[in-house]
Amino acid sequence: MSRIVAITGATGFLGRYIVRAFAGSGWRVRILARQPIDHPQLAGLQLEVVLGDLSNREALRTLVDGADVIVHAAGLIKARTPAAFEAVNVGGTANLAGAIEERGAIARVLLVSSMAAREPELSTYARTKRAAEQLLTAVLNRRCQLTIVRPCAIYGPWDRETLAIFRAVQYHIFLRPRVAHGRIAVIHATDAAAAIAILCEQSSCHSLFELTDERTPGYSWDEIVGAAETAMNSKALVIPLPGPAVRAAAAVSLAAAKLLRRTPMFTPEKAREILHADWGSKAESQPPRNLWRPKIGLAQGFGDTVSWYRDRRWLAAR
Repeated sequence: MSRIVAITGATGFLGRYIVRAFAGSGWRVRILARQPIDHPQLAGLQLEVVLGDLSNREALRTLVDGADVIVHAAGLIKARTPAAFEAVNVGGTANLAGAIEERGAIARVLLVSSMAAREPELSTYARTKRAAEQLLTAVLNRRCQLTIVRPCAIYGPWDRETLAIFRAVQYHIFLRPRVAHGRIAVIHATDAAAAIAILCEQSSCHSLFELTDERTPGYSWDEIVGAAETAMNSKALVIPLPGPAVRAAAAVSLAAAKLLRRTPMFTPEKAREILHADWGSKAESQPPRNLWRPKIGLAQGFGDTVSWYRDRRWLAAR
């Protein structure tokens, strides 16, 4: 009988890649979802769907019942209030931990956190991701084999956040933060999902790893813009913005979102994350290379992603 993996956050950007990685490895995949699945990326997959969310304790008990592995990838990356971040990223994690405890059997649990959790003082998002790590570690210690992964910036087909980088190049003007010696690590969603699937089978218990592409220390903003220009076969006027300008733009973005009653992505807290200089990693923070190593470099990843965007007209044709 196939092993069962239970996945939260399965309908999100990275979550869909995680589902495909496990399904492609022969796992029986059970997911938590608010509504029946209708997404092209999951079409054709045999999935067990448990209807509910992280606030539904009964659904969580059904999700984890009989599972060999639990992957907790659900979480908010943007929210209107700090309380919303707290309710999902921390409260939802606590509910899942309670369901695992009630089950009473040993399981392997993998938490998909974020590199932002290294700097919890920067934002509510970062603080709640760190809090989720601490909560699972405390509650599941000695009960489950717990692995925590902290992916860096994730990109790839279906990602709407990174799309902004390519659209800026398409419009031939790129406003980038002026951060002295700033480094940003990135990883393709396919590589991140592959790492998660492999670590659920082979990592030791109570492990914490960062996930990046082959350039572990990360890239400068100029390198990222250059790679986007190459992928787009276009050039952009790059305008470095000093910190005060980035923070002012974030304040305007937040005010506009409130006026339009939308959930903002670019906020003063997000500006603090963007202006943080060190979002790179180190070799010793990565999973052992005999277990997993990234396959998709920045040039290939950006090139393939741009082709995908153009095929689906998210970007204008060349």
